[in-house]
Amino acid sequence: MSIAFILAGFLLLMFGGDTLVTGAVNVAKRLNMPAIVIGIVLVGFGTSVPELLTSVQANMQGYPGIAVGNVIGSNIANILLVAGAGAILVPIVADKGDLQRDGLVLGLSSLMFLAAAYSGLISYGLGLLFVVALVVYVAYLVISTRRTAREEKKALQDAENATVEDPPKSLGMAIVYTLGGIALTVLGADLLVRGATDIATNYGISDTIIGLTIVAIGTSLPELATAIMAGIRGQSDISVGNIIGSNIYNILAILGITALIKPLVIDPSVLNFDIWVMLASSAALLILPFIIGTIGRKTGIVFLIAYAVYLYILYLQI
Repeated sequence: MSIAFILAGFLLLMFGGDTLVTGAVNVAKRLNMPAIVIGIVLVGFGTSVPELLTSVQANMQGYPGIAVGNVIGSNIANILLVAGAGAILVPIVADKGDLQRDGLVLGLSSLMFLAAAYSGLISYGLGLLFVVALVVYVAYLVISTRRTAREEKKALQDAENATVEDPPKSLGMAIVYTLGGIALTVLGADLLVRGATDIATNYGISDTIIGLTIVAIGTSLPELATAIMAGIRGQSDISVGNIIGSNIYNILAILGITALIKPLVIDPSVLNFDIWVMLASSAALLILPFIIGTIGRKTGIVFLIAYAVYLYILYLQI
């Protein structure tokens, strides 16, 4: 039954997340919201909803290890698994200007997370700081990106890529899509957490390990599916900037909002290995484009091998 809950949760998260983004983007378009707001705020945040709801559900149910492990594991998976799989199919291109800007924010966010891990708790106050930092970051993106037509066009293309082939035809249908997507992701998150915690309880596996593996991979499936489909179609719409942005959202939005609802206890075991893998993966993603220009097939293979090794090391800890 636990496996059935997990599989059902995965499917609902993927379908619900896609439906939510589709609805939100079309609501914004019907209300004539700026394309940059659609691309950065709605699409960016919408794709992080599965991780957010899963972490909130886990923390509320008394499994903070799943919530924290989900963020760490998702950030690692976004780089080593998603970027790795995407790079094997089509080279991942980096915009050096965006990389410097967003890379700095990711670095600072990761250091904030590291400091919180050493303290052992993300309190209401620290959660608020995370959320405020995210708001400042998004506001800066909206203001700065509006300055050039090139970046405006890129944001519009990103928003359009997030829609399905048959988007809602009216504002009413767009709202229905949005509300339906939220309902499906909430249900999917609940089923996923329930199944994962049952496994952890029955087999004596720590909730942190479950969060780092099953839950993290599950909530990263939409990004992985997008990367694979883009590669199959020969499209270079998976960029370093998109992955960095997703990881920033994971740290600031998910940890911050989760802690605002209920203070988030951090298992000190993540300081032994996992958070350092996250930091090393992030550093590789930020540095490699300046050294080799693009992340190609060979680098993608190395990323996937590194992720397999990481999962094997986690398996040895069970």
